[in-house]
Amino acid sequence: MTAKPDVTAPPRDYRLLVPRDWFRVDLTQDRWRAQLKTFVDHQAEGRNVPAELKQETWATLRNTAEAAVRAGALEFFLRPELEGGGILPASLLVSLVPRRGGPAPRELENALAAERRGNASATEVSTVVLPAGETVRVLGPTTLDLYVRMPGDVGYLVLAFAVPLSGVTGPMGRLCDSIAQSLRWIT
Repeated sequence: MTAKPDVTAPPRDYRLLVPRDWFRVDLTQDRWRAQLKTFVDHQAEGRNVPAELKQETWATLRNTAEAAVRAGALEFFLRPELEGGGILPASLLVSLVPRRGGPAPRELENALAAERRGNASATEVSTVVLPAGETVRVLGPTTLDLYVRMPGDVGYLVLAFAVPLSGVTGPMGRLCDSIAQSLRWIT
């Protein structure tokens, strides 16, 4: 008698714990542009932010979200408190990369490492194990991308953190890691 292979069913959804003060934009709904506009308006409120800076911030966020939606993004989390120059201290894009039978994490790690060779900015690519599963971790000076393999071999859920002010070291880096550690699958 041969043993049946351990096949895990794909999850119905995921749960991710993000700080309450981070603004969530649901990129799966048509109203995401209005949600982004609300965020920018709220951040500029009472801060004497020049109209040009407000418009520039809105355009940057909109362009980021539009590109992310085309690439399978589901959610966009924005840490409030626009800094000087309209820069957000941190953000998180959550995307689904469906790839039934796609590359295993080690293969993805090798492909991403090869893709980044020769890049002027230092990038570290490794495979780690999170509570949600085997994950390819891509660490740059101000970014942290985590490709979490989904159960049932249906693809990857990508957590893309951007921390342009402080980088992904120190307290903000630890916060990004904590958010990633909170990922759980709903079956």
